[in-house]
Amino acid sequence: MTKKDWKKIREKAVPYLLILPVVLYYGAFWLRPVIVSVVASFTDPNGHFTLQNFAMVVTEENFGPAVRNTAVIVVFSVTLEFFVALFLALLINRKFAGSGIFLFLAMIPMALPAAAAGAMWVTGLTAHGWMNSLLHYVGFLEKSKKIYWLAGSDLSLLALLIVIDAWQVIPSVMIILLAGLQNIAEEMKEAGYVFGGHYLTVLRKITLPMLRPTIQTAVILRLISAIQIWLIIVLLLGYSRLPVLVERVVYYTKEVDQLYISNQMASGYTLIVSVIVSLAALLYLQVSGAFKRDKEQVV
Repeated sequence: MTKKDWKKIREKAVPYLLILPVVLYYGAFWLRPVIVSVVASFTDPNGHFTLQNFAMVVTEENFGPAVRNTAVIVVFSVTLEFFVALFLALLINRKFAGSGIFLFLAMIPMALPAAAAGAMWVTGLTAHGWMNSLLHYVGFLEKSKKIYWLAGSDLSLLALLIVIDAWQVIPSVMIILLAGLQNIAEEMKEAGYVFGGHYLTVLRKITLPMLRPTIQTAVILRLISAIQIWLIIVLLLGYSRLPVLVERVVYYTKEVDQLYISNQMASGYTLIVSVIVSLAALLYLQVSGAFKRDKEQVV
């Protein structure tokens, strides 16, 4: 081979050498655990291939409620968070007086670790917690009365959890949307106003269509994280009272890890959650038309 050929090989190899450390890292700390978990989900305690693990998961008494509760949280939580975050992002993007301070205050919940936020709400939602004290102080609740926040039905607990989750997650969705809004050239919106459009018309026909890639990113990320919600539920209610899919994984991994079938149940739940997350993301992309636009761009 000539010197020129070696030079071309080196030039082509440099990008792959640069990403090699990242590939090795993901191979060791992501790909390997994933493969181990998938193999374990198809393996019985004796190491033989089986589908019995999934049969045990599906027939477990908490599987149906876990799927239902996860679906309710995903649908209502993602919808609520998106519209509130979009409203806040549009509001902050108008750069009114004090918008920087408002943005700082809105981002505080995002800065709290999940465990710290859970501990805060655990102390607040007890009968003598700060939520009842606050309601007493502002006059919405008589001093002799108390609200037992965690003693309601499954539906009321789901609503409470959706509100708590939205309080913590809305800032992160808002930041993504705000970044997308700030990348839209002002000239595009000004052109809409010049041709007689009002604010809602420009928002619907110019701003939101140009914001669509950012919306897709925000919704998919939120969709995935909503399916994986569990920590706040366990901190507030413990295991099995309001089961969700990932809570079942943690339950069999940490709470009853000495059971004969714990590893198989956890692995089965893990694979099911992974499939649901992938299908949810693909379904959203299909419904939003992302695949169709990609094909049109290729053509």
